[in-house]
Amino acid sequence: MGTPEFSVPSLERLILDGHEVAAIFTQPDKPAGRGKHLREPPVKAFAREHGIPVHQPAKIRSNDEVRAIFESISPDACVVVAYGKILPAWMLAIPRLGCINVHASLLPKYRGAAPITWALANGEPETGVTIMQMDVGMDTGPMLTQRSIAIGDDETAPQLSVRLAQLGAELLSETLPRVERGEIAPITQYASEATYAPMLKREDGLIDWRMSAREIANRVRAFQPWPGSYTNFRGGRLTIWRAHEASSHQDTDSSAEPGTILNIDESGITVVCSASSALLIEEVQVEGKRRVSAREFANGARLKAGGRTNQK
Repeated sequence: MGTPEFSVPSLERLILDGHEVAAIFTQPDKPAGRGKHLREPPVKAFAREHGIPVHQPAKIRSNDEVRAIFESISPDACVVVAYGKILPAWMLAIPRLGCINVHASLLPKYRGAAPITWALANGEPETGVTIMQMDVGMDTGPMLTQRSIAIGDDETAPQLSVRLAQLGAELLSETLPRVERGEIAPITQYASEATYAPMLKREDGLIDWRMSAREIANRVRAFQPWPGSYTNFRGGRLTIWRAHEASSHQDTDSSAEPGTILNIDESGITVVCSASSALLIEEVQVEGKRRVSAREFANGARLKAGGRTNQK
């Protein structure tokens, strides 16, 4: 059971390891792009290439047809990787070895829908993958195995997602045989140690220049590809794609309001942030136009030091 590109390496590894994948459950096709044409989930496309039956129910909790299909398969195990739906108790109870989830965080930290994004946004130095036995809660089940990796200083959410997807597939491959042999003693999660990674909202991407430069830079790399990190500029949206804390900001005017342009040069646009910090913006995109270097944007928009990044 999985939907996005993140799920594909685990599915591929199940096949390579010789497991019989009896069926795939994934989200329904959804409209995408300017033409709003229906686009199938990556897991569905991969499953079709390998001749695996695919089911795409809009709802599963009280769906008698889904229940009949699942009961008829009667799987030894159900592997869940970024499926996007909460499984009902009746489904969790059917597989002999239970429903096993590949979760992209070091549980109990970052339970929820967007663990990769929020680990980056919060400036975590490391993250990882947890293989867990699912229960009726949101990522609350006992942990089976776990592995950590360091987060790169400039790593973006799409880049980290690729690495964690591969790590998850490898750890799943090692864990499943041990589960079948009864070699793993599940480890209970404690709610007191839990943190959460809620589903992203569009407004999460709006830059608050009262944050420190490092906090903003972390969000720039975290909120890719959606919702992006953006500021309002001359009636439109200006998305920042690459930025980092300026290495030297001794010249920062402590009296300048956060969001004030400090300097413009070949390296980009330097903007005043809180805590006497400054953000060097390197690549931007005006809504409806292509991505360009910050210097090219500054030239076209006739920006000057002392101006504001959120001009009306």
